Amino acid sequence: MRNVNLSGLRSHNTARVLGLLRAAGGDGVSRLELAERTGLTPQAVSKIAARLREEGLVAGAGRGPATGGKPRTLLRLVPGAAHAVGLHLDRDRLTAVLVDLAGVTVAVRTGPLDLGAGPAHVVAVAAAEVAALRGGGTLMGVGVAMPGPLDHVAGVPHRVTGFPAWDGYPLRDALRAALRDAGSGEALEGGVEGAGAGVAGGAPPGRPAAGRRVAGKRAEGGADTGGGPTTGGAGPGGGPPGAVAATEAGGGAGAGPGEGAGAVAGAGVPPVAVDKDTNAAALALALREPGGSSFAYVHAGTGLGAGLVLDGAVYRGARTGAGEFGHQTVQLDGAPCGCGGRGCLEALCLAAVARGDLDGAARVLGVGVANLAGLLDIDRVLLGGRVVAKAPERFVRGVGAALAERARLAGGPEVPAALAPGTPHLVAEGAAQLVLAPVFGR
Repeated sequence: MRNVNLSGLRSHNTARVLGLLRAAGGDGVSRLELAERTGLTPQAVSKIAARLREEGLVAGAGRGPATGGKPRTLLRLVPGAAHAVGLHLDRDRLTAVLVDLAGVTVAVRTGPLDLGAGPAHVVAVAAAEVAALRGGGTLMGVGVAMPGPLDHVAGVPHRVTGFPAWDGYPLRDALRAALRDAGSGEALEGGVEGAGAGVAGGAPPGRPAAGRRVAGKRAEGGADTGGGPTTGGAGPGGGPPGAVAATEAGGGAGAGPGEGAGAVAGAGVPPVAVDKDTNAAALALALREPGGSSFAYVHAGTGLGAGLVLDGAVYRGARTGAGEFGHQTVQLDGAPCGCGGRGCLEALCLAAVARGDLDGAARVLGVGVANLAGLLDIDRVLLGGRVVAKAPERFVRGVGAALAERARLAGGPEVPAALAPGTPHLVAEGAAQLVLAPVFGR
C-alpha cells in the first residue's frame, strides 16, 4: 500500500477544491464552477485537478449540459481511491475502522483490549489492526482516539485515570515506528464487519479478511461504545458534509513536519494523529453540522468525558485539557475517585451504574451536564457511550430534566438533550476524520 503526501493535499487551495468535489458527490462539478466557487483562476484549478487525477483521487464524471458553448467536462471525487484508519483505544475494547474519502466506513474490527497491559503491548496490537485493515490501496493516515487528558499536538497521553504507565508515553511516534514493522503482523481469522458499500460478512474487495483480536488472542464478539448492535452504515461525512470552522488536524493548526496528521509519510509509513476520544467523536459530529453550531458531546462509557464544539470548531483549550468533564467535583467529601479526588462526577455516576441504578446515574450525569451547559451557553447536548446505550431513553430524560430545571431557575431557554446520531463506532470514525478532515479543508 502506498501513502499519500498529505502536505500537498492539505494546501489551502487543494483542500477547497477537494471539499467541493466531495460535496458534489457522484454528479461531479466542472473546472469552471470550481474556479467560480473558490475564486481561483481556471488555470490554477486545472493544475490542481491534473495533480489530483494523477494521484487517482479524482476522475472524469462525463459532461454537463451545454451553456452556450461546448458541454463542460465534469470531475468527481473517487471515494475508494484512498482510505484512513481510525482506532478507538478504550480502556477495555479496541475498535478499528476503515473510512473512505467520502467519509463512509467500509470495514470495522472490534475486540477486547486491556489498556493496562502497557503502552508497548497496546501499540503492537494497534499496529496489527492497521495492517489487517489497510490492504493494498492508498492509506492517507491513521487516527487514534483514547481517553484523556493528552497533548494532541505531540501525540502524548498524560495521566489517564487508572493507567499511570501512559503518562508521557510518545504514542504517536511509537505507533509510527510499529507501523514500519507491521508487514509481519499476525494474520487473524474470522470476518470483517461490512459497513456500507455493500460489504457484508467478508473483506472488502481487494482487502484481506479480518477477525477480532487483542493481546494475541481470539476475541469474542461485541459492540463498540456507542450502543446498539454492531452494524454498518455511513460514517461521518457520508452525506453532504457540513463546514467546520477550524482545521481539525491531529497536529494542530501550527504543527510542523512530523507532527500529527500533517506529517508527510516516511518510507512507507503513514502519518498518525492522536486525540482524546471525546474530541474525535465531537469532530465526527461537527462534520455533519452546518457551520457555526455549538454543542457538547457527553460520553459515558468506562469513564466520563465531553467533547466541545464551539462556533463550529472543536475546542481543546489552551493546554488541550478542555472537556475533562468527569472529574469535576459535585459532592464535597464524596466517594473517592481513581483520579485521587473525591466526589467526582465520574465516580458517582459509574457507582450508580454498578448498583444497577440507571435512573440515579442519569440524574448525576444531568447535574454535571447542566453545569457544563450553563458555563458554555451551548445550543444542545448530545449523549453517547456504552453506559448511555444501556438505557438511552432514561439518560436523555434524566439529563433533559436537569437542563430544564436549570433553564427554569435561570429564566432562559432550555438546552435540549438528545442521543448522538451515527453508528456505534462514532469515536473510531472520528479518529479517522482526524486524518481526513484537514484534507478537505475542515
